[in-house]
Amino acid sequence: MDLFGNEEPNALQPPLAERMRPMKIADFVGQPELIGKDKIVNKAIASGKIFSMILWGPPGSGKTTLARLISKEVNAQFHQISAVSAGVKDVRNIIDRSRMNSRNGIATLLFIDEIHRFNKAQQDALLHAVEDGSVTLIGATTENPSFEVISPLLSRCRILKLDPLSESDLEKILQSAISQDKVLKNYAVSLDETAQSFLLTSVNGDARKMLNAVEIALSLSTPKPGNPLVIDLSLMKTALQQRNLLYDKTGDYHYDTISAFIKSLRGSDPDAAVYWLAVMLEGGEDPLFIARRMLIFASEDVGNADPHAMMLAVSGFQAVHSVGMPEASIVLAQMATFLASAPKSNASYMTLMNASAIVKSGEMPDVPLHLRNAPTGLMKALNYGKDYQYPHQRPEHFVKENYFPKSLKPQAFYRPTNIGHEKLIRERLEKLWPERYKSDKKEPSR
Repeated sequence: MDLFGNEEPNALQPPLAERMRPMKIADFVGQPELIGKDKIVNKAIASGKIFSMILWGPPGSGKTTLARLISKEVNAQFHQISAVSAGVKDVRNIIDRSRMNSRNGIATLLFIDEIHRFNKAQQDALLHAVEDGSVTLIGATTENPSFEVISPLLSRCRILKLDPLSESDLEKILQSAISQDKVLKNYAVSLDETAQSFLLTSVNGDARKMLNAVEIALSLSTPKPGNPLVIDLSLMKTALQQRNLLYDKTGDYHYDTISAFIKSLRGSDPDAAVYWLAVMLEGGEDPLFIARRMLIFASEDVGNADPHAMMLAVSGFQAVHSVGMPEASIVLAQMATFLASAPKSNASYMTLMNASAIVKSGEMPDVPLHLRNAPTGLMKALNYGKDYQYPHQRPEHFVKENYFPKSLKPQAFYRPTNIGHEKLIRERLEKLWPERYKSDKKEPSR
């Protein structure tokens, strides 16, 4: 308390975001597809049959709050641990207690924050208890569970996707905090229109970050007793320091952004590609990761339409490795603009996919004798390599030969396009293998 009976904004108390957690499910803001009328969470609470689930969503979207509210609504014993600090021993202790609770008719809800940080062994420790219902598991993750949670655990849980809170949701939470929180009410805190608009836009759907910013702004100010504190744009910018980019180089948005980048390259849009490149670089992405993905792209999506693409990508990767940031960003921009502008062909990639499909659908092929290696006398006696015709001893360094196994009819897995350098490749193959290639004069479909 200060001399006037007001609670100090920096007094020892829970953060504003913690103080503003709703106490009942009806007060939860956002996620209407999950907790709206007749939606999955409300139906489960109404039935009293809560299932194990993984709450997947960005920071500040309400995962922890929702888990606590579910526990309250169904009168379950609630245990919360963080995968950052907890281990198998902690999990097993809770499971042991949950089994004792089961014998007494008490349900146990185990909430694991950042469950994606548990390794396979730690996740394995949960399986049996979740399977037999001793524990109802609610895991929270910002990562795509498909990549971060083991399949046996995923099969025992429902995946519920939470979205970033909308600006209208954030505004409801903000106004609720201003009108209900004791500290903010004591100082009659409000935000002017420009500060509020900047705040709602800057936090990218993260309610926790929004409330933390308001609390920081209050602590940075020197409110006078009896005078309302109006947080202006300048104070809010200071509290936020910089606009919070949603980009997280270890999170799900990381994969979404690199996907947008690659698809812009594939779509031959150098402008969009460099925009997403800038998003990643400003977010602190590893430049070698970006260069590595462009290496793959050069082969998969440009391929033989422009063989120089692979050479440039390899050189670019080496340059990024040698130069480092910030200058490496210039190299990445050159790579991105070249690859986006280059003619495109995924024919090499599709060749592998087509051949792999045939291999997977049939038996292990028997390698014809004339194609086998014969490094020993015994192998030669068994006719390994017999009658093999060496192309370099023939005109044009080519000989008509069957290189397929006897069980498989020769066919054109590789279907070069009529784009760029690949047009020349196609013309040569039509001359060498007319029975495969001249029958298809149209542009290959993908």
